[in-house]
This record gives sequence, structure tokens and C-alpha cells, in this order.
Amino acid sequence: MPANAGAAMKPLTTHELGQVPVALTHAVFAIGNFDGVHRGHAVLFDTAKAEARARGIPAIVLTFEPHPRSVFRPDAPVFRLAPLEAKARIFAAMGMDGVIVVPFDRDFASHTAEAFIETELVARLATKAAVVGYDFHFGKARVGSPEYLAEAGTRLGFDVHVIPPISDATAIISSSRIRAHLEDGNVGAASELLGYRWFVTGEVIAGDQRGRTLGFPTANMHLGSDCRLRHGIYAVRLRRADGTCHNGVASFGRRPTFDNGAPVLEVHVLDFSGDLYGERVTVTFFDWIRPEARFDSIEALVAEMNKDRIIAGHVLAQSEPGSALDLALLRVE
Repeated sequence: MPANAGAAMKPLTTHELGQVPVALTHAVFAIGNFDGVHRGHAVLFDTAKAEARARGIPAIVLTFEPHPRSVFRPDAPVFRLAPLEAKARIFAAMGMDGVIVVPFDRDFASHTAEAFIETELVARLATKAAVVGYDFHFGKARVGSPEYLAEAGTRLGFDVHVIPPISDATAIISSSRIRAHLEDGNVGAASELLGYRWFVTGEVIAGDQRGRTLGFPTANMHLGSDCRLRHGIYAVRLRRADGTCHNGVASFGRRPTFDNGAPVLEVHVLDFSGDLYGERVTVTFFDWIRPEARFDSIEALVAEMNKDRIIAGHVLAQSEPGSALDLALLRVE
């Protein structure tokens, strides 16, 4: 469950494993990669928080960066649903007390599962309880499993809780399913599995000013080469650094009518004329409008963009406020 939705919150400060404050030790640790931080992960966090509250100690996230697949397959990096900055916001909204980041590289991956438990969980972190998912594996050759961790906990003096798979009416909730929905442009289905509307955060960069000449000035962002979001037009909401929110219509793609270049997210903010250059903003995706397309003339493109703007306005005007977690995320500043 999210933290108190009525109170302002700060994103959790992330601490690397080698520089952990004493206040984040002797805790209950929720351990995993948590890409996307979806509804299945929420059950894990709720279990960690309940255990921590019962003991009067913190509930801390222990996560790994970068994603292991990006280390072992740099030529095919995983589509990150929630980079660390986003995860820190979501963890705060969910009511966790802190985040510890394990720098993941080939050297760390060569450590045995027993070494990770004894050196990090016991000696460094003084773990009182660990909460993991049913599919959590760790250590060299992924020898460590939930059962392995539970046996070590019994031997070394900490409790282990293993969360079974969490399913909806279709299948197990997973980051892979969410990625597949986003690759199809189905942001609604992705958000249903996440438990909140999918969002991205980044710095507004200078573009070629083409949108301004067309009557559609845009705030442009790079989403990273790993992003596999379907190219197309979306109804979105942009949140500024000061917490104010603005409706918008966004294009993510290569601009085939013009240069067919590298993918860029271009957000036309409705009823707004200020300068956003250099500002870090959050763009939340509400719905898909149409695929990206090449137009034979600028006039045809502008006519379609006017339709997109009207559709996005209707979608956003009719949208529900969102889940309790959506509301909590609005208060993480």
C-alpha cells in the first residue's frame, strides 16, 4: 500500500552498499531488482513493512544497479521500466524507509551466494529479516535461491519470507508482461499491472524548433536507447519540478515526415507557453491515440496534430484521478 497520500514526501535517498548509514542496518530488507515496481512487488513491500513495524525497525529496499541483463548482454540492454531515480520515488510513495543499491558488475556476479549472505546481509547489514520473491536468484551461476536463503537465515539468525507469484485474471504479474504491453503501445494495460500509470522522467532538451513553427511547441526528452515504447501519439500529463501538472499530447518516435532520426519524446503541453528548457520533468502516460505516421504534406500533418490535441484533451478530461499510488506519487517532490 502507498504511504500517507495526504502528506508531502521526498524521494528516498539511495545509498551504495559500501556506504550504508547505520540507521539503515539492523532492518528488514526487501531484496530484488524491482524493475517497474509492479503490483507483485507491492505485496512483497507490504510484507516487509508489516514485519518491520512489528519489530520496530526500518523496512529497506536492497536493489541492484544496473540491471544484470544489461551487464551480461550490453548489445541488447533490457528495456528499463523504472530507472533508479523513478524507483526511489515509487519506493517512497509505497512507504519504504530507505534504499540500498548493490553496484552490479561482473566482479560482483562472480561472488558466491554464501559470500553475499555472510559478507553483505549478515556482517555489513545485520539483517533481521529478508523478504524476496519466489523467483529470486543470486550469487555465482545463480546458485542462490529463496530456499537457499531461507536455510542460511535459519543457520545465521535472520528470518526469510518468500512471496509467491501474484497473478491477475490472465497470468502472473511480471515486468516482462508490462514491457510487452508498452511495446504494443497499450499503456493502459501496462499501468493496470503496475498499479499506477507508467511515467518517465528526464531533462527537457532543445530541439530543432520545428514544432514551434507548426504551432505545436514541444518539450523534448531522450528516453534512452533501451526504450521499446511503441512509436506513436499518446495522451500524457507533464509534471514540472515545482509540482504543477499540465495536460499534453506526446509523440514518441523518429519524425518520419521530416528526418526519420533517433527516437525522441516530444510533448506538446496544452494551454502552456512557458520555457521548460533544462528542467527535469515527469511525463505520465494515460492512453494511446494513434501510430506514428508519415504525411505527404505539412498541412496534412498539422490537421492530424490538431485532431490529436482534441482527442488528448478529451481523454485527460475524462480520466479518473488514478490509484492510491498514483495520488501518493503526486506528493513525492
